[in-house]
Amino acid sequence: MKKILYIGNNFTKKTGYNSTMATLSQLLEDEGYLVTRFSDKKNKITRLLAMCMAVIIKGKKNDFILIDTFSTVSFYYALITSQIARLFSIKYIPILHGGNLPSRLDKSYFSSKLIFNNSYKNIAPSIYLQQAFKKKGFGTCFIPNGILIEEYNYKQRSVIQPKLLWVRAFDKTYNPLLAIKVLVELRKKYPQATLCMVGPDKDGTLGEAKKLAKKLGIYMSIKFTGVLSKEEWHRLSENYDIFINTTNVDNMPVSIIEAMALGLPIVSTNAGGLPYLISSNIDGILVNINNEQEMADAIIKIIESPSKVSELSQKARLKAEKYDLEIIKNQWLDLLT
Repeated sequence: MKKILYIGNNFTKKTGYNSTMATLSQLLEDEGYLVTRFSDKKNKITRLLAMCMAVIIKGKKNDFILIDTFSTVSFYYALITSQIARLFSIKYIPILHGGNLPSRLDKSYFSSKLIFNNSYKNIAPSIYLQQAFKKKGFGTCFIPNGILIEEYNYKQRSVIQPKLLWVRAFDKTYNPLLAIKVLVELRKKYPQATLCMVGPDKDGTLGEAKKLAKKLGIYMSIKFTGVLSKEEWHRLSENYDIFINTTNVDNMPVSIIEAMALGLPIVSTNAGGLPYLISSNIDGILVNINNEQEMADAIIKIIESPSKVSELSQKARLKAEKYDLEIIKNQWLDLLT
């Protein structure tokens, strides 16, 4: 039995918010791997200490260490734990997350070299990050995030209503306030337009969103659900017709792949890696960042073009099927063999 130590933010049980760590760990466990995850500590210092102790005490007992690597504070978790792994000659694999990692390479190039030049492999879940890392001289393998396509019931949409669905954490990076501004613009043409926002509050932006909705007089037209399980928001999606993604910075969000699998027409900003995932006007629509008028106009165009809705829905589903974990898992198994 192969053993994996997985270093990252292990919050799924506490928050109900499914993560790449949870999905990948389950995939490997189903294939017979023993996966140990660290850490579920909320306090950042305590979490870092738990991660470091896990590498020191358990690292040598494992075949590989997987390290979720982000661009913000968590970048330093990856830096410190990877260097401890180096000290003990343990093979580690950074898994790259977050559309801002290319900027982090510029800001922290020396630290980046310590992590990525000494790893067993670097794994990018998007072509966007793979290319950004290769430009900086860091060899990177592309293994995309995936879904179990059989769990996603496809709903063919043709004639649709102005019912918007937004699924993401409430975080300034993901610009949830834009969704509310888009609804305001949309209601000028469709007074019955509604919006559902699904996700946890990460930085207080949920409160800001509610405050803005009340100020603009559309609070009663918005449903804030908080965190929902994957199954819950999938069922909820059947009551909505357009999926919007308002982010300012992004990589390859699984929520977009999920929306594609469910048959929801998608209107998204063109941030970061999104143009590598969505082919605009083919399996989704891309608009510029932080432009509520452009996003609202794109939504109106879809509503008024039933034939376009069917095309976007069908082609999005076909693309989502390429990200089936049954296909992607073989790339991980080959890597870890």
